[in-house]
Amino acid sequence: MSGEPSGALERRGSGRLSTRTAGTLDTAVEEETAVAQKPAAETEPSAEEPGDGSGPPTGRRRRPLRTSLLVLVAIAVAAAAGLAATGALGGDGEDSAGSAPSGPPATAKVERTTLTDTQTVDGNLGYGDPTAVQAPAGSSGASGDQSSGSGRAGQDSASGNGIVTWVPEEGAVLKRGDTVYRVDQQKVPLLYGSFPLYRTLKSGTEGADVEMLEKNLRALGYTGFDVDDTYNSATAEAVKEWQDDLNRKETGTVEPGDAQVADGARRVADVKASAGAALSGTLLTWTGTERTIGVDLDVQYEDLVEKGTKATVKLPDDTTVQAEVTDVGTPSTAQGDSSGSGSDDSGSGNSDSSKDPTLPVELKVKDQKGLGRYQAAAVEVTLKAETRKDVLVVPVNALVARQGGGYALEVVTADGTEYRPVKLGMFADSRVEVSGTGIKEGTVVGVPK
Repeated sequence: MSGEPSGALERRGSGRLSTRTAGTLDTAVEEETAVAQKPAAETEPSAEEPGDGSGPPTGRRRRPLRTSLLVLVAIAVAAAAGLAATGALGGDGEDSAGSAPSGPPATAKVERTTLTDTQTVDGNLGYGDPTAVQAPAGSSGASGDQSSGSGRAGQDSASGNGIVTWVPEEGAVLKRGDTVYRVDQQKVPLLYGSFPLYRTLKSGTEGADVEMLEKNLRALGYTGFDVDDTYNSATAEAVKEWQDDLNRKETGTVEPGDAQVADGARRVADVKASAGAALSGTLLTWTGTERTIGVDLDVQYEDLVEKGTKATVKLPDDTTVQAEVTDVGTPSTAQGDSSGSGSDDSGSGNSDSSKDPTLPVELKVKDQKGLGRYQAAAVEVTLKAETRKDVLVVPVNALVARQGGGYALEVVTADGTEYRPVKLGMFADSRVEVSGTGIKEGTVVGVPK
């Protein structure tokens, strides 16, 4: 194989593989032997020399055959002695004290440790993707328009048409019971739950939405009813007290637009509506209140993440915090347009649709104080993909490519060195997991300087 490594190492961590091969010395011997075996006519310089006077002068002087053979034997013996001393020929390495083996330029010991495979990717610190707060269904935004189907126009309820009279500031944090916006000066509060109000709740109504409403009323301090899935007269009385505090007409019933529902506290990201505008469309956007890390992960690293995967986040000031993957989305092409609608007649083929797909990943940081005062920042995320405990490892550059395939380690012994084949495992942090006969913790192996 002309001394070239026959295999390739998969790069799963930093580090370079040594380009040494166990056959390097054999190649050198073959070259020197070939030179020694060349005919004297090819190795001797051309020169005219006078004869001995007994005949015409000869064209060149030939070196006696005896001398050439002695040179060849000396080279072969010296080369063989050097190979035996290093163990490259598989000998016992025994030699006189005056020709002791020189050994590798540097060494390292086989270690037993825990090896963790990691990958560092770019991420963004922020509050996550914002979601929209929409005006209630049926709100046309046109005063006096009663064609929206429910006939609620002019009704004393935030679910009908009306005018926005107040909105919060960007960055405001809203908790349960806080006002999300006002319509016709009626407060629309925030309630906690997993789905929005979607029907009118009144005495006799039963269902999970009733229980959600009663849990919120109890958390806000209203009493006199049982928290269950039945809306009865006791629930209606509590609702009337709640409506009075909201400056609303005390009807004892709850309409779909009377409150906004989210799964927890919210931070206002962007305000779309303004006081005096008709109640319609997107009023504002909001996010969670805790800062999270977002990563658009190349799909080639998809196997590195799942819910619960641990990660280390490096902030712009070089401090670090620990994070955990809480959500893994579906692959998508950033800024892509695969429909071809944006193509022109120029034939240039310029299109963002060629961008590689990415996998949206969200990570939660439990130690919010560790994030300092950063509200938004570019960060580095080191994902911990796989961990192998109690394995033998060596530096990656200690590996030697074997002629014929595979890899070996140059093991230092009492008599010199010898190459021992190894099987490779996981790569990480410029180290590689190895196993093989005669390879154990503490074994000394050769490495380049």
